[in-house]
Amino acid sequence: MRILLFLLVFLIPYLPYVAFGDEYIAILTDKSGSVYIRDKKNIPYSEVKKSARLKEGYWIKTGDDGWAILSLVDGSKLTLANNTELEITEFIISKKSRQGVFSVTQGKLRAHIVKMSQDKVNYKIKSSTAVAGIKGTEFMMMAKGEANVFFGNEGMAEIYGNVDQAKPLTMDTMVQNTRGYVPTDPVKVEPNTALDTAKRYFSEITSAKPPKDWELSNNLPHIIARWNINYGHYLADSGKYDEALYVFQIALDLTENPEIRSDARLERGAVYARFLKNPEAALAEYLLVLEEYPKVPQRETALYLTAMTLYELKFFEAAKERLLQYIKEYPEGRYMGNVETIMKLLK
Repeated sequence: MRILLFLLVFLIPYLPYVAFGDEYIAILTDKSGSVYIRDKKNIPYSEVKKSARLKEGYWIKTGDDGWAILSLVDGSKLTLANNTELEITEFIISKKSRQGVFSVTQGKLRAHIVKMSQDKVNYKIKSSTAVAGIKGTEFMMMAKGEANVFFGNEGMAEIYGNVDQAKPLTMDTMVQNTRGYVPTDPVKVEPNTALDTAKRYFSEITSAKPPKDWELSNNLPHIIARWNINYGHYLADSGKYDEALYVFQIALDLTENPEIRSDARLERGAVYARFLKNPEAALAEYLLVLEEYPKVPQRETALYLTAMTLYELKFFEAAKERLLQYIKEYPEGRYMGNVETIMKLLK
């Protein structure tokens, strides 16, 4: 009798979700647009209706206009923005502890994990290259390719790469990483900055109601990538060269925009050339701009710097070829004076 009474008391908070003989641990409490689920990996998705129940091992996916709220049995919530895919990898709940693993393949979400008194919470939300360890907090996460960006709303989470070295994510800070590397140091989200704008957009697309359109969501990676270029420039000027290179790489991994990527390559080249005295590495960055993005405005600068770096490395014939290419492609280019001077020296 006592055991039965204990079970009833423990299950009261979870009665909307838990039924005897039915061990589902989340319910789709709200949705908009295209939302799909499957009960295991490597099988096709099916469209899902509101109030669907999800168990451990289930996957949920939102489409281009999809948005969904998953309510867990402990009162925690996961709000998924569009183009997000998540697996309920593991979920165990008992009288004194809760632990779960939620795996994000891609996308943007807000996690609100409740913390109860005398309750050990050990939730993890992870992508292929980052892990957020959660004891009871609210934060937002974007997984884009190999890059990950986290914004803290309240409480604290520990952000890891693929090694056992964490960085704290607290209220109004941002932490990011890429390729499984140790995350960056937390950055304060200052009011009226580009990072503040990005956080506000993130909040809008993961709020209690879906946005009217998804343009903000689709532009978010580009906004943060552009911010990273400016931040990396600041780090380089502050003498933090490795950190600057890392932030520029995050920008590259966040966006496919040719102009933003070209700027990131040029900034990486500048750090190698000006501060680290590594012209070979700088040359590789400039050549990538020329090879990958033939129509961006930054091509002129990349071509000029390619020629000048080849000249510095004493590859005079190769430098001459690039200078002649510059004269042909940009006869009234901004670097023409310097180009003509070097051509005279080469003659």
